[in-house]
Amino acid sequence: MREVAVFGAYGHTGRFVVAELLARGFVPVLSGRNAERLKALAVAEGGLEARPAAVDDPAALDRALAGTAAVINCAGPFADTAGPVVEAALRAGVPYLDVAAEIEANADTFDRFEERARAAGAVVVPAMAFYGGLGDLLVTAALGDWASADEVHIAYGLDSWHPTAGTREAGAVSRRRRGGRRVRYAAGRLEYRDDASPRLTWQFPEPMGPREVIGEFSMADIVTVPSHLDVPDVRTYMTVRAAEDIASPDTPAPVASPADGRGRSDQTFLVDAVVRRGGAERRAVAQGQDIYAVTAPLVVEALDRVLSGRVRTTGVASAGEIFDAVDFLGALSGHLSVELSV
Repeated sequence: MREVAVFGAYGHTGRFVVAELLARGFVPVLSGRNAERLKALAVAEGGLEARPAAVDDPAALDRALAGTAAVINCAGPFADTAGPVVEAALRAGVPYLDVAAEIEANADTFDRFEERARAAGAVVVPAMAFYGGLGDLLVTAALGDWASADEVHIAYGLDSWHPTAGTREAGAVSRRRRGGRRVRYAAGRLEYRDDASPRLTWQFPEPMGPREVIGEFSMADIVTVPSHLDVPDVRTYMTVRAAEDIASPDTPAPVASPADGRGRSDQTFLVDAVVRRGGAERRAVAQGQDIYAVTAPLVVEALDRVLSGRVRTTGVASAGEIFDAVDFLGALSGHLSVELSV
């Protein structure tokens, strides 16, 4: 049985990842900074191995990854954790995947490690999560046989967004790095702006229908999509209700629904990815439940494909570049529904 290190295993998303690994026959090796929380999780999961490690302790990270087949990094802020854990993965000679939603942290991973990872024949997959990975797969699938597009739009129809403590901390780090500015991807580059994001109405497919959204509410997709696709403009949008939730300090953390056997919250989502070229338009739509829980099957499916050699490239690569997007989305049918209009 293959052992997989999970850094940040005791976090909200990390626990979903550990459960998904177990369900698919992997053996999680639990790692992270808090030894007591690791021990508690190891006991709760029937005696898994716990290997505490801090990102400023390379020797401890090496021990955490020793003998494992890969590492999944679930510990934010990824501005702090991604670099050291990627370094440890490269030293160990194992694939690295993370679930980072932080735009700058993902850009850092591409910038810092692309040449080294490709030269070593290593696989590094950042943002293999709801934000970044799923959007990139949808856009790539919608693009189909087009070699390029004029613009990409990804609209997030969330009925609510109850952020975890990790999401709030990562958001604070990103805001500090931007000096309070917002960011978008336009004219082929990341662009930082001081003006307010526009508001508009987005025509979501049924059953959601038209909703007011925050325009240019940028997520990790503005890094993952242009990393491999010839698209000069990538815009992401968020329903106003969800944007207000995450902006409010009073919004509580997600809570598992008593009626759900997987520990998911009642929160639902519809992601509408639209690709335009000339006068033509193509679309891919995904619907599901709980943006944090769905990250687990996304990253574990990616892990399985990496370890079984079902990849199209090496180096630092986003989901749409390294995997067959249509086939990958089809493999997630037990966790979300996808409709392509190509």
